[in-house]
Amino acid sequence: MQNTTRRRAVSTLVLATAGATLLAACGGSGSGSGGKADGKPSKTVTLVSHDSFAASKSVMAEFTKETGYTVKVLRGGDAGAAVNQAILTKDHPRGDVFFGVDNTLLSRALDNGLFDPYTAKGLDQVATDVQLDASKHRVTPIDSGDVCVNYDRAYFTSHHLAPPQTFADLVKPQYKNLLVTENVSTSSPGLAFLLGSAATYGDSGWQAYWKKLKANGVQVVDSWEQAYDSAFSGSAAGKKAKGSKPLVVSYASSPPAEVVGVNPPPAQSPVGVATGTCFRQIEFAGVLHGAKNPAGAKAFIDFMLTRTFQQDMPLQMYVDPVVNGAKEPSLFTTYGAKVAHPTTLPPDKIAAKRDDWVKSWNSIVL
Repeated sequence: MQNTTRRRAVSTLVLATAGATLLAACGGSGSGSGGKADGKPSKTVTLVSHDSFAASKSVMAEFTKETGYTVKVLRGGDAGAAVNQAILTKDHPRGDVFFGVDNTLLSRALDNGLFDPYTAKGLDQVATDVQLDASKHRVTPIDSGDVCVNYDRAYFTSHHLAPPQTFADLVKPQYKNLLVTENVSTSSPGLAFLLGSAATYGDSGWQAYWKKLKANGVQVVDSWEQAYDSAFSGSAAGKKAKGSKPLVVSYASSPPAEVVGVNPPPAQSPVGVATGTCFRQIEFAGVLHGAKNPAGAKAFIDFMLTRTFQQDMPLQMYVDPVVNGAKEPSLFTTYGAKVAHPTTLPPDKIAAKRDDWVKSWNSIVL
């Protein structure tokens, strides 16, 4: 379910040190950091990632069968914490390949020289609009997903109120005190929502928008878990916690996450998506500079662009494939929201403006 796989929430801009867990994705042995074992090149690839990395055992076993490499996953907290840890340890990297840096944080990783260039096999099957480092190939796009406002269908039906669909709707009086979002200093989706408003209203307009949103009673919490699991009335966890907010900043993949394992399958998910509020996130993988097993790192990045891995992702990490022709499972296509025109921002603009935007947001909202 989403509450165990889509946790990208903590420490995008504030340094966090999370306890890392070393887990074997499939059987095998070797030196954990990808060095040499008994004088021979190691057949272990160490993947450094956020806590949300997930893949089917059968898929990881196929990688081992095809390449001879065994993958060990070193989890480093949420996306921002994992990136910050990688920067702190860049002179002595903890692994060989990193997965999970997204376009909101990409400039920070690249400016700190985390990755060695590598042009992955299969990259020619990836849409050019997600190849944000195409000139240097320091990172490879692996998946995409949309951060959007979600709504509790039951609430709006019972109150005979149409759910909001756009950023502009959220400041209307009928939605006063209904929205919960995440702190942009401590949350990846919170930051993405801020970037979406900046893309919509521009440098001169987003601050006025947030003043209106604050006046309309937006609630701010630290993490996605707090927002979706506890404050939002539409999630399974939210119902148990008696969440009171029918609007929450989450993902376009929340609807299928809410119906996994539900029998019989409902006609529609209890959660809807305001598709006019979405910001497109893209996640990347890269060969860590100084990796002890760069050959294994490259092999795993190649594998992440195969249809085998790409078609496994939707119900493992609730993200969309980026490889042309990769099919999503029927549950994902039946219940997931399709966002035709998500907001985006160029990486160089995010790099130039992000810290100032966050400071201004804190002054306005907190």
